[in-house]
Amino acid sequence: MSHPPRTHRDRRALWRSPLRGPWLTSVLGLILLFGLPVLFVTGLLSYAAYNPDLSPVNDQTPDKGLLGFYLFSWPTNPSWLYRVNQGVHVTLGIVLVPVLLAKLWSVIPKLFTWPPVRSVGHGLERLSLLALVGGGLFEFATGVLNVQLDYIFPGSFYPLHFYGAWIFMAALVVHVALRFPVMVRALRGRDLRAELRTRAPDTKPEPPDETGLVSPRPAAPTMSRRGALGMVGTGSFALLVVTAGQSIGGPLRETAVLAPRGRNPGSGPNGFQINKTAMAVGLRARDIGPDWRLVVRGATGRETVLTREQLLRLPRHGAALPIACVEGWSTSDQRWDGVRLADLAALVGHADRPPTVLVESVQRHGSFRRVVLSEVQVRDSRSLLALRVNGADLSPDHGYPARVIVPGAPGVHNTKWVGRLTFGNFEETA
Repeated sequence: MSHPPRTHRDRRALWRSPLRGPWLTSVLGLILLFGLPVLFVTGLLSYAAYNPDLSPVNDQTPDKGLLGFYLFSWPTNPSWLYRVNQGVHVTLGIVLVPVLLAKLWSVIPKLFTWPPVRSVGHGLERLSLLALVGGGLFEFATGVLNVQLDYIFPGSFYPLHFYGAWIFMAALVVHVALRFPVMVRALRGRDLRAELRTRAPDTKPEPPDETGLVSPRPAAPTMSRRGALGMVGTGSFALLVVTAGQSIGGPLRETAVLAPRGRNPGSGPNGFQINKTAMAVGLRARDIGPDWRLVVRGATGRETVLTREQLLRLPRHGAALPIACVEGWSTSDQRWDGVRLADLAALVGHADRPPTVLVESVQRHGSFRRVVLSEVQVRDSRSLLALRVNGADLSPDHGYPARVIVPGAPGVHNTKWVGRLTFGNFEETA
């Protein structure tokens, strides 16, 4: 262990950039130290919005155990809460990609230190580094793939991303605890303004120290540290420009060129973003044709069956609500028109305190065909079984003949092509 093979002895000298050193690594690490906790918290909030403790129907990670200690009943106010949370989560995650890659570039010589483990503390640091690098790459890669709707990873995105986030953050906490004093010393050791004024010809390597990041044989500089940070910042800003519009909406939506939902969805009352088309989920014409019926059942066994014409004759209400998806895209407020969920609950004996409801779609395959909405969501006066949008009938791709729209809920909980509502006691069907 004290005499590495000759092929490894000078391997660290292969990394000859004069920019590498504890200062540049610490600057990049400081940016991530502010950004990664925001990603983690907004990710946990996104998972809470699915109300996984409400029902096994909603729970995408049934083996979470203590990791679900923070879960709470997701509120309906403000109605834009999930839209903002998920927009921040996805946009910030993509913006931090250049920073993460630059940070990994700056510490790559550490992968070739010898001996691999020098002490218990060093071994703990190396282990945390393995979980940190692997977990970080995994989380960012699965997140970007999910945004791009490219599900090439094995298994479901939700448990993979959820458990991966906890592993990554645990490793980050250990790593920060071990390296924070080194980062503080490095940041204090060089003046930021002076570094930002230094041109490439005047850039000097940092003095060698115990971090092992400084090359023993640095090459001549081809870029200043100012240029390196500027390149990373430019990359992050460019990703912000081509991503943020999918959640901000308005004219900026046209700038979201890398977002699958950034394309123009058409014009007219139904001209807003669509997650799944009727064809994609295998809907047949007869599933949503004249023979379609809505079955509404209560906890006492009372049941009513309604045609769409009968629904249109019930008292109708309007609500201006957005749709926000886990992939980061969202719509502006659309004007929905339909029957309140609370009024449908009253038809089957739940007039006073409407309970939870199991919503089931007539779609033939695909995820989230069924979802459970909480009492708070059902009782909100803006929670509708929508029949029309922006003054026109729903299009088939937007859920015709009827869809659920709930303030503040994730897009997949605004179930389309609803065929059955079961209020209260639905365990036997869940």
